[in-house]
Order: sequence, then C-alpha cells, then structure tokens
Amino acid sequence: MIQATNVSLRYGSRKLFEDVNIKFTEGNCYGIIGANGAGKSTFLKILSGEIEANTGDVSMTPGQRLAVLKQDHFAYDDVEVLKTVMMGHERLIQIMEEKDALYAKPDFSDEDGMKASELECEFAELNGWEAESEAATLLNGLGVSEDLHTKLMGDLEGSEKVKVLLAQALFGKPDILIMDEPTNHLDIKSINWLENFLLDFEGTVIVVSHDRHFLNKVCTHMADVDFGKIQLYVGNYDFWYESSQLALQMAKDQNKKKEEKMKELQSFIARFSSNASKAKQATSRKKQLDKLTLDDIKPSTRRYPFVGFKPEREAGNELLEVKDLCKTIDGEKVLNNVSFRINKDDKIIFLGDGTAKTTLFKILMGEMEADSGEFKWGVTTSQSYFPSDNSEYFDGCDLSLVDWLRQYSEEKSESFIRGFLGRMLFSGEEALKSANVLSGGEKVRCMLAKMMLSSANVLILDEPTNHLDLESITALNNGLMSFNGTMLFTSHDHQFIETISNRVIEITKEGVMDRTMTYDEYLENDEVQNKVKEMNK
Repeated sequence: MIQATNVSLRYGSRKLFEDVNIKFTEGNCYGIIGANGAGKSTFLKILSGEIEANTGDVSMTPGQRLAVLKQDHFAYDDVEVLKTVMMGHERLIQIMEEKDALYAKPDFSDEDGMKASELECEFAELNGWEAESEAATLLNGLGVSEDLHTKLMGDLEGSEKVKVLLAQALFGKPDILIMDEPTNHLDIKSINWLENFLLDFEGTVIVVSHDRHFLNKVCTHMADVDFGKIQLYVGNYDFWYESSQLALQMAKDQNKKKEEKMKELQSFIARFSSNASKAKQATSRKKQLDKLTLDDIKPSTRRYPFVGFKPEREAGNELLEVKDLCKTIDGEKVLNNVSFRINKDDKIIFLGDGTAKTTLFKILMGEMEADSGEFKWGVTTSQSYFPSDNSEYFDGCDLSLVDWLRQYSEEKSESFIRGFLGRMLFSGEEALKSANVLSGGEKVRCMLAKMMLSSANVLILDEPTNHLDLESITALNNGLMSFNGTMLFTSHDHQFIETISNRVIEITKEGVMDRTMTYDEYLENDEVQNKVKEMNK
C-alpha cells in the first residue's frame, strides 16, 4: 500500500496539487488520467520520491519495495543488458557486489566469512539464484532476443532500450509498481505480454498512459487529476468516460426526475460491472459499483475538441487500384510488388514496417515516386492526407492560427475561421498565436481542422493519434467512427484501430496480406498461426 496525505505542490504562483489524500492498495491497478499539464507525471514523481511536495507526505507499508519505470534511456549505456534489468532490485545488486568484493579479497578472514554467510542467506531469500533466469524471461517476454542480453545498453536501439527499462521495473516482484507511459514504443505483442503480466501481478500498480485499450484491460480504478485534486473512481477508463458524460448530461438537464436518472445509472452500471478487467478483482469491483449513487459520479471538466468529417459528395464504386508498386530507399526494398484494390466504405488499417506504410501513403498522395508499378484514383474521389511528419506545415510559419487555417478554407471570414478553431479548443487569444510555436498536440488538432475543411471522401491518416491527449484521441476516434467515407490509416492505438477498421492490410517483404476482418480477429488469427508454427518446429 502507498498513500499520499495532504500533499500540496506549487511552482511559484501556480498551484498544481492541494491537499491531495489518496490511498493505493494491493491487488489493484490505478490509471492516472487528466488533461495535458494537469500534473499526472509530476504526481508519480512525488509518489516515487523523485520530487518532494511542499506539504504533506507519502507513506508506504513498511518492508514493501517500490519499483519505477525509468525515463532516461541513456543512463545505463555502459552496463550489460541483463545486469541493467537486475539493477531494478537495488538491494539484490548491492548484495551481489558485496559478495564479489569479499570473495576477491586475498586475505579473506573469519570475519569476512561470517559476513559472506549472512549475505548468502539474504541473497537466497531474495531469490538471487534465479535472478538471471528471471531477468532473461522478462526480456524474452518483451521481445528482446537472447543475443542482446549480453550486449551493452549503448549498443541497443531506442525501442529495445525501452523494453529493457520496462523489464527492470518489473524485475524481482516489487510490491508497488509505478509506470509513466509504459506502452510507448512497444509493439503489439509486447503490449499484450505486459497486459497479461499486470493482470497476474499481485501488488499495487499505478500507471499513466494514453492507451485506452491498455487502461481498459489492466485498470481496476481511475484516478482523475483535475483542478489540483485527485478523485478516485472504481472501474476502467471506458467506465469513467461514459459515467462522466452521463453525469454531465444529467447536470445539463434539470427538468427530468431524479428517479429516471437513477434508473439510467443503474442500467449503465449493470452493463459495465460485469466487464471486470481483472478476474481477481471482479467480485469486489462489482460490489463497489453496486454501491454507487448518483452523487458519486461527477461530470468531468475535461474539454473535448469537436472532430467531424463530412464528405462534400459520395464516391463512386471505383476508388483506388494499386498494382505492383515497388520502392527502394537507401538500398533497402521498402515496397515489393504491393497490390490491392479499395472498395467503397473500406476503413483499412495498414500494418507492417513504419517506413513502408509512410512511403506507400506518400506515393498515393503524389509526394514520392514509385520505382515501378502504378496506382489510379477513381474520378469521383477526393483525398485528404494526414502525414506522420507535419513539420513542413508549421516550421518557420509566423502566421496566426486564424490566417494559417484560412489558407485551407473556401469560407474566408474571420468569424467562420474562429468558430472552427474554437471547436478545436483554440478560442479567444489562442486563435491568434503563431503557428510556429504550437505544441505537438496543437499541431495535430490544426491538421485535423484542415482535413475537416477539405470535405474529402477519402481520408489517409498516418499515425494521427501521436501527440494527442486522451480527450483528443477519444474525440478523433468518435469522429472517424461516424465518417461516411473511405479511410486508409496507420496507428498503434489498439482501441482506435478496433473501433474504426473493417479491413486489415499488412505490408510484408513479399507484398501484402489482405484480410477483411476486425483488428481483434486479425490478432487472434495471427496468434493461432504463430502457435501452429511453434508446434511444427
């Protein structure tokens, strides 16, 4: 158990937290949510002791060990991968080093022997003899191959370092686990492995993440950071989101009887209470949900942008045909005889190497030439493109946001442009700031506004959820689910993919694998095939 009591933190005149009281208990996973800048990561640092609060204190159950996912990817560059993982248990590493120093002494005394004996006992109690095996198992589960285990961290790629640091945090069965964005840079298989690991984890987990599927899968509670307070809710992210929206609807509509709203709430709880993300917590969570009253659910003060795409005209049956596209970049064949045909109302998720997907989209949008092959858009189609790198639209651009968006709008009036920007959360003075000073998330919202103004009937989106907060991801997700047109897109957001796509195209070294199915069906089918391959080895 870890508990924050009367915790307050200020930076100058800015109040980040005030009198926060919250307890995190064993067997539960807590998702910390809040708008960008609310202080989610800062609160994790307070809990871990990296930052000291102005007032209040953080206490842990005596004897329990806390592990934190490290964010510095270069801190262990001179350390072997396997040892880096084991360094997650500081006392174990300390014992190993003390033992080695004692046994290396040329004048090993009786006193040294007594000390070594004590260290050996503690080493065994900490399961030290299994340490290397456990570290290797964690690395293998996260997809770090055994040939990398003896290399130095400095020899690894960035994504591999992320996995090693995650294994370090998980190593040695900590009692309390604190993680900030643990799924960043992980592939689908590694995320699935981590989800299953956490579902079986018996300690306390506190996590910040923008991955809604991950939060829904592993979390038993949500801790909402808002206005300097942290409100704890039972349930996963979807339950929190739906209940907060329901409460907002209730607050706006004061004319209906409270009894009607209570029935609506009870029906809502009944649907979600059985959807426990952790089997061990299902019964207790359902009991807590059953005790909820109307007053327990508060409307969220979070602001969501409006995202809606309306095609100017309906596309015909001939949309896009791609035949034998090939492209080599820096001596590597990125696209190899890529062929497919797009049908009306297809919403296709493209999987595979990131360079290959981006290259394909650039070729389809005329930003890059293929080495061979051809493609043809239907005459009734109009395309709008969201590139994975939008820097060319903003770097060096000193236009205000009003003037920046006006470039892409047929309606030029300031009131129209400002109204559109307001729906994307750029209101008042925000609409007048320069385009070249925007944050990553603000640039994405501007690009989405540009796309909405195009009224295109085919959308091509390359990693549109990158840099967005949970609120903007949710709004974009809902907007694209309602889009009455055709989509080609890439993403690493599981829920985003599953709720939008109806077809999966995977780009491989040999060409493409094209399947008309949901994303979850694709993953299940892929898992089955991998198991068959393992059995046939």
